[in-house]
Amino acid sequence: MDDTTSDGLDQAIATLAAHPNIQIRLFNPQNLGRETGVTRSLGRLMNLSRQHRRMHNKLWLADSSAAIVGGRNLGDEYFDAEPNLNFTDIDMLSVGPVAEQLGHSFDQYWNSTLSKPIDEFMYFLPDGQDLAEARQRLDDSLEQAHQQHKALYERLMAYKTQPRMKTWLNELVWAHNQALWDAPTKVLAQGDPDPHLLLTTQLAPELLNTRKELMLISAYFVPGQEGLLYLTGRADAGVNVSLLTNSLEATDVPAVHGGYAPYRKALLEHGVKLFELRRQPGDTETMRSSGPHLFRKSHSLVSSESSLHSKAMIFDRQKVFVGSFNFDPRSVLWNTEVGVLVDSPQLAEELRELTLQGMAPSLTYEARLEDGKVVWVTEDNGQIHTLHTEPGDWWRRFNAWMSRAIGLERML
Repeated sequence: MDDTTSDGLDQAIATLAAHPNIQIRLFNPQNLGRETGVTRSLGRLMNLSRQHRRMHNKLWLADSSAAIVGGRNLGDEYFDAEPNLNFTDIDMLSVGPVAEQLGHSFDQYWNSTLSKPIDEFMYFLPDGQDLAEARQRLDDSLEQAHQQHKALYERLMAYKTQPRMKTWLNELVWAHNQALWDAPTKVLAQGDPDPHLLLTTQLAPELLNTRKELMLISAYFVPGQEGLLYLTGRADAGVNVSLLTNSLEATDVPAVHGGYAPYRKALLEHGVKLFELRRQPGDTETMRSSGPHLFRKSHSLVSSESSLHSKAMIFDRQKVFVGSFNFDPRSVLWNTEVGVLVDSPQLAEELRELTLQGMAPSLTYEARLEDGKVVWVTEDNGQIHTLHTEPGDWWRRFNAWMSRAIGLERML
């Protein structure tokens, strides 16, 4: 796991690792000052050039035979269990040789000199008694959740009486696919990493050879000058380019929106279509239905709002890429990423249809140009209307403005 997620959790992580069948390593760990939040922050500042780089990979792997990649982290807000804000994600289940390839990616990170066992950072190692007490606290927490969020608990436990794995396996699309990932040594680069270390270098042929249609889903979108030239160049060449990202009111990181907003006008002038997902209000009923619902207006069992966290690309209705990669400098240069490229018109069409659902006027603000200015077209109560002021409160506007003012774009 990435070390930035371990803040304040060393004891809990080490307790889990006390189980004889659980091993945990931290990637790119902070070696000094781990004791308190203050000393951790100071330690990061002293080594910021390396500590801001994250292992952003997300991978679930079973016996090197079945794997899940996508944008989903391991946390309540990624499984519709957070009371305030949940994330809408895309996952891809893969079996066969690609799972073995993803196993090689895991091994590279696990065996990297950048990965350290949690035990190395503990003064006193938890024992079996600590593990037993942690298990009891977990049981108590689950029982409390059962009482407070009954519908959510029953949904999570449904796999016991209604297992879906066999159904999913029967729905798999058989196609040529390839796992792509950044080399773990990417985070050691002084300045920009060498291209041969990068996932984007592996993905470049697909990006450059798109001729008819390119659809992007990127929760955090900061094209930069190179991305702007690429996207406008594709659009100028006759490629239908469309993007689904978060709106200012929906994003959980307004600073990233500050890196995206200055590029909107230029993208629109060249015909790139921009759809910004609205903040989706919660509804306790939606998840009771079945079938794909990536962008349904609301989908949390705890009545929370939702924000886009998905990352995917569709090339010429022929190939798809699903993984942890956002279209921004952080994914390209600083963080490490992983994903799967699939050559399948069938899968491309399925993902394309889901994306078009997500671009519906009732769910998004479509950015357009009107008299040379950006406006936002959306639908409320069945009526299409145009907004001339970008939706979002003053605090979000301030954060977006501040990221632009201090020049954070390259770090976003």
